Amino acid sequence: MRVVVQNDKSWAKGVALGAWGSARLGLTVLALAAIASGCAQTGGTGTRPAAGQQPLDAPPARALDHYATKLRASYAVRAAAARRWGLEKVPLTPPAPPARKPRITTREGFEVEDHRALRLPPVFTTVPTSKKVVFLTVDDGAEKDPAFLRMTRELGIPYTAFLSDYLIKEDYGYFRRMQATGVTLNNHTLHHPYLPALSYARQKREICGMQDVLAERYGRRPVLFRPPYGSYDRATLHAAKACGIRYVPLWNEEVFADRWEYREGDRELRPGDIVLTHFRGPAHWKGSMPDMVRRFLDRVTAAGYAVGRLEDYL
Repeated sequence: MRVVVQNDKSWAKGVALGAWGSARLGLTVLALAAIASGCAQTGGTGTRPAAGQQPLDAPPARALDHYATKLRASYAVRAAAARRWGLEKVPLTPPAPPARKPRITTREGFEVEDHRALRLPPVFTTVPTSKKVVFLTVDDGAEKDPAFLRMTRELGIPYTAFLSDYLIKEDYGYFRRMQATGVTLNNHTLHHPYLPALSYARQKREICGMQDVLAERYGRRPVLFRPPYGSYDRATLHAAKACGIRYVPLWNEEVFADRWEYREGDRELRPGDIVLTHFRGPAHWKGSMPDMVRRFLDRVTAAGYAVGRLEDYL
């Protein structure tokens, strides 16, 4: 069908007035139909999406918009919590856990005799990753501060606990509440002894005994073990393996309520570093556990690091 335009004079001269009126009515109907069709496909905006794009009311676009809305809401909650707990900046969101877990090996200089040949658990201070992520670990269980549980939950900060029974037995419920927030409760021996001074049999009782406590009280035997004081020998790792332990994470930095301490001389964070702290309060520290978390997060965030969950990388 030929479309008539205003300057098409040859066509206009050959058409009678009645015929022109009829044709104009027909074109008007066609135009209205086309507009209605276009609106239906563009969601009423009058503009078609570019080639290869989905209209906004398509399921993928709606899903993407919903995801973006959730991210904004999550950040707003995190920002409000950061202000409430006195942080300098909002903690960074950690990267997604790796689909393929890194291979964990013993750090050079931390081996015992026949470490690899006997397939003893690896002893490490850093997780192999190129991502700017560090891992917070908390030892023993002496301080049981409810504010620490609230702060880490509201900020969404993951951490890994290593517990000793002689310190947690006065309040198993505190650590059950901790476990309910997604924290893994791991082995730090029954009585926190200096293990290299003990026989193999006594070391095994300390480690396997704590496995029994954790299984009875919290429903699982962990695969992570941290020797008290970071001290171990060949018998320690033999005993740990016999008790079901697969990993022995130590640490590269330690954070307190009022300071940091570093294993490396340059005093710098590195991707994958494990950070140690303790369940301690004003009776032992110059501050509370929330003070420690604040110092930890301010340093980590300022250096461009997020806090990840250690178990996601093992």
